[in-house]
Amino acid sequence: MQAISATLAQAKQLGLLEEEFHKICDILGREPNFTELSVFSVMWSEHCSYKNSIVWLKTLPREGSKMLAAAGEENAGLVDIGDGLACCFKIESHNHPSAIEPYQGAATGVGGINRDIFSMGARPIAQLNSLRFGNLKTDRTKWLMKGVVKGIGDYGNAFGIPTVGGEAYFDDCYEQNNLVNAMSVGIVPVGKSISAAAGPAGNPVYIFGSATGKDGIHGAAFASKDMSEDSIQDLPSVQVGDPFWEKLILEATLELIETGAVVGMQDMGAAGITCSTSEMSAKSGVGMDVWLEKVPMRQADMKAWELLLSESQERMLVVVEKGKEHLAEAVFEKWEISYAHIGVVTDTGRVRYYMNGALEGDIPAECLVLGGGAPVYHREWSTPAYFAEIEKFSLDSIADISLDDARLSALKLCAEPNIASKRWIYEQYDSMVGTVNQSTNRPSDASVVLVKGTNKSLALTVDCNSRYTFADPEKGTQIAVAEASRNIRVTGGVPTGVTNCLNFGNPYNKEVYYQFKYAIDGMGKACRKFDTPVTGGNVSFYNQSTNGNAVYPTPTIGMVGIIEKPEHRMTLDFKHAGDLIYLVGEGKNDLGSSQYLAKVKGVEYSPCPQFDLDEEHGVQMAVYNAITQGLLSSAHDVSEGGLFIACLESAMAGGKGFDICTLSGIRNDAWLFGESQSRVVVSVSADKKSSFEQYLQNAGASATHVGTVLDSGVAVNGESWGEVGEFAKPYNTIIAESMA
Repeated sequence: MQAISATLAQAKQLGLLEEEFHKICDILGREPNFTELSVFSVMWSEHCSYKNSIVWLKTLPREGSKMLAAAGEENAGLVDIGDGLACCFKIESHNHPSAIEPYQGAATGVGGINRDIFSMGARPIAQLNSLRFGNLKTDRTKWLMKGVVKGIGDYGNAFGIPTVGGEAYFDDCYEQNNLVNAMSVGIVPVGKSISAAAGPAGNPVYIFGSATGKDGIHGAAFASKDMSEDSIQDLPSVQVGDPFWEKLILEATLELIETGAVVGMQDMGAAGITCSTSEMSAKSGVGMDVWLEKVPMRQADMKAWELLLSESQERMLVVVEKGKEHLAEAVFEKWEISYAHIGVVTDTGRVRYYMNGALEGDIPAECLVLGGGAPVYHREWSTPAYFAEIEKFSLDSIADISLDDARLSALKLCAEPNIASKRWIYEQYDSMVGTVNQSTNRPSDASVVLVKGTNKSLALTVDCNSRYTFADPEKGTQIAVAEASRNIRVTGGVPTGVTNCLNFGNPYNKEVYYQFKYAIDGMGKACRKFDTPVTGGNVSFYNQSTNGNAVYPTPTIGMVGIIEKPEHRMTLDFKHAGDLIYLVGEGKNDLGSSQYLAKVKGVEYSPCPQFDLDEEHGVQMAVYNAITQGLLSSAHDVSEGGLFIACLESAMAGGKGFDICTLSGIRNDAWLFGESQSRVVVSVSADKKSSFEQYLQNAGASATHVGTVLDSGVAVNGESWGEVGEFAKPYNTIIAESMA
């Protein structure tokens, strides 16, 4: 053991608190050496330990009829989708790396989330992403966006997994702290998934994949502090990815599992070898002896702490059943993948790290992991001061508009990046690469991926309107869950579970912690209402600059649903001229937190849109049951931009037009552009009008006949607003023109 003890000053430099340093001394019964202190610094970072969030995460619903793995127990969530198959899915952030090196930051985020999926034995079939950037007019935003999108596209396309959906928002609060949340979805036969366990003592421990280098060292700690002008100095904390290596590792991993030699497996993400060895040991109540000099190295003379903390990409740790080493090694050699036998499972309960025979670290595994000895904090919170500005808002202070002015406002909204087509982004992604589980690519609110060998499809979505959560963290997060569920229901699916990526500012800021605490409260209530237990996810704090500017609270919701039959798949495009347009749900005099209010009228502070969980659930079930009964021609939820934008998007997707009417008692601006929730635009063929209206009556559902599908053109109350193309041009070109 190294004789030189680490100091409190070093602990603070590594991001540990004084009280945490003393706790480490108590655990070890002595002062730690530098290698041990480095291990604690990453494992007790917020990114790995969730020390400031776990008390609230435990309140989320984690059980459901289709759940096969409880939240936090495995690398990713696992739900039963029938036909002997399970869906494995997870979303995680790579925000800080992407803020200083957008290409590699985003690319390695994609690589890491896919490894979480196939380390459980599931073959990835689809990827989604949720992106947040600052003002599209600034050079920084353009640089970040180009790098992030290219990084996602290059890695995903080369790896061979289609990117089938996602979202992108632009607000000034993300100018210095952009968000990159990556989601992956895979399929595995029920009972064939692999746990991140180590099994009994005596089992050999292998590392395989890429060699270990100095890239990514202290990446977890880097993700657990505010961004500053000096953050570029943390560039070595950003990992470097290689999708071609990842493809080899994917195929080798799945083949390795088929040999029956695997006891447990985990990818090396945050904190690298440290995290995988300690977590797998703690999970099985065992220990590991690890011989670091045997780790394949990219650079010569790497120190023990560098090997332990490196986050070099495309690496896996696998525990093999003793006596079956030859089976594993044959697979590695077939795929020409670097590998090494670097350790053995012990019955000590401790992770012991050796370098050339010298004991460099000796730590109880349990004390390093989430739910074990890692610190847990109950932080204080206080009501955000800006709530006072929101409370001042009065709808009466905003003058309603004439229909002539409404037309001009509609054109302005079509040119708003948060509403406009994200074609410039998604055309850089290959949504059809690979043929394992082909995407339908038909226009729908949720992405649809066919499950080969069955009649089923998966409906996939990521959702969060952070302007809503800024205005009201609890209600806004309920809306994020509700919109994800709504997108799946109107696509003909049944929601099964949630994975979340919780992006917030500094948890030591009481107002930020208020946002986090109440967002979790709202998520829990909504997930219980829609029967979508939380399968796992990621907390990303410190999305805040040292000047105190934090991002909007952004609890991104990833959701998976099941479409049982092909005939249940519903698209959003208007089909035939003469079809009737209905609004399921009630329109309200509400402009709260709408894009119209924020971007057209310039009102920054306004309440969250009106929302009620029971009302939302009723609307979703009314639309879903109408779909399964074959009554609808199209369905599209009303979200950013309100009723007008929803109708326009359905018209553009179907090459049609529309004529909608205003409603007595509701303001023109609120009716056309308000974003009150629990509303879905549906179209119904004339021959099903009576059946649909009878269905609504029997179901006790509220719907209003608001218009008609036209061959072409846009009209309101029968008065022409021009051709669809006039609105489609800014909608389809504004982002591409800004990025040119």
